[in-house]
Amino acid sequence: MESLSLFHEINAKPDEYAAKWKTETGGKVIGNFCSYTPEELITASGALPFRILGTGADISKADAYLQSYSCSLVRGALEDALAGRLDFLDGTVFPHTCDSIQRLSDIWRMNTGFPFHADLVMPVKLDTESAGEYMVSVIRKFRKDLEKGLGIEITDDMLKDAIVTSNRVRKNLSRLYAVRKQNPELINSSDLHTIFRAAMLMDRKQLADSLEPIAASLESKTATAATKKKRVVLSGGLCSMPDVYKVIEASGGAIVWDDFCTGSRYFEGFIDENGDLEKNIAEKYMERVACPAKHSGIFSRGEYLVEKIRENNADGVIFVFLKFCDPHSFDYPYMKEMIEKEGIPSMLFEIEDKSSSEGQLKTRCEAFMEML
Repeated sequence: MESLSLFHEINAKPDEYAAKWKTETGGKVIGNFCSYTPEELITASGALPFRILGTGADISKADAYLQSYSCSLVRGALEDALAGRLDFLDGTVFPHTCDSIQRLSDIWRMNTGFPFHADLVMPVKLDTESAGEYMVSVIRKFRKDLEKGLGIEITDDMLKDAIVTSNRVRKNLSRLYAVRKQNPELINSSDLHTIFRAAMLMDRKQLADSLEPIAASLESKTATAATKKKRVVLSGGLCSMPDVYKVIEASGGAIVWDDFCTGSRYFEGFIDENGDLEKNIAEKYMERVACPAKHSGIFSRGEYLVEKIRENNADGVIFVFLKFCDPHSFDYPYMKEMIEKEGIPSMLFEIEDKSSSEGQLKTRCEAFMEML
C-alpha cells in the first residue's frame, strides 16, 4: 500500500523522525516503555510520546548493568541509551509494570543522564474502589511532574485537545482491526504492525490525520472471497520482537486479532472528553484489558482471550512471548487450559528481538496450520 510509505519510513529511522520533529516544533521528546503510559498528558504538554522498543543492536554496554536473564527489550533499550542512540530524548516515563522494567528505571535514572525522569507507581490490583482513587492521584501527580519537569502549564483545554486526538487515533486503529477481522486479505498483519509501531512514535495529530484515509480506503474496498487460511488470534507481549506476522501468514494463517502490548491493548477503550479529565484518563487505564503485570480478577485475562476467540471465529491461538518475560509466562498455563476447554488448540513460541529462530518458527507454524 503506497499510503503506508510514511509509516515504513518512520519505522526504518525512528530516531531521525524524532530529531526532525524536535527541530521543526521546538518541542521535547519523552520516551516510555508501556501502554499504561498516559500519553494524553505528554501530548497535552506539547511533547512527543515516544515508545522505546529497541533497535536490535548487539549488546556490549548494557550487560554491565543487567542480569543475562533480563528480556531483550530491557537490555536492548538500555544498550541504545548508553550507546547514544536515544540522545534525542528529553526524558523517560516508567509506569509500574514488571520487575525488570522497575529495576531498569533506577539504572536508567543513574546512568543515562536524561533531564526528565518519572516513575508512575500505578496500582497493580485494579478491581477495588481504592485502586480507582489511587489511580486518579497518580494521574494528577504525573500532570504536575510534567509541568514542573518541562517548565510548562497543562491547561484543561490543552488536555481535552490531547484526549480528542487520542480518541481519534484509537477509533481509526479500531477501524483497521475491524477490516482485518472481516477480510484479512485486505490488509496483511505485517503492514498493520508497521502502522502500530510508527503510531507509538509519531506526532499524534499527524497520526490521526494519516490514519483516516487509510481506514476509509480499506473500508470502501469490495470484499474478496472468504479466505481459506486458518483464522488465528495471537497473544503475548510482542513489543520489540521481529516481524513474526509474515512467517505466520506465509504458513497459512490469517491473523484476525491480537492481545499484544503493541496491539489491541494500546487502542482499546476511549476516554470521556467531558467532565473531570484526569479522572476520565484514570478510568480508561483502569478499565482497559489488563496486561499480565496487573490484576483485575483471577481469570480475567483468560476470559478476555476466550471472548476474542469467539468474537473473531478463530481456529487457533499462537502465544508469542519475549524470552524471559515472567508475567506472560506465569499467565500462560491457566490461559492455555481455559482455551483448551473451549476446544481451541494453541501453540507457544518464545522469541527475542534479534533472533535467528525464524526458520524454527516457520516450521512450527506450518505444522500447527496443518493440524488446524
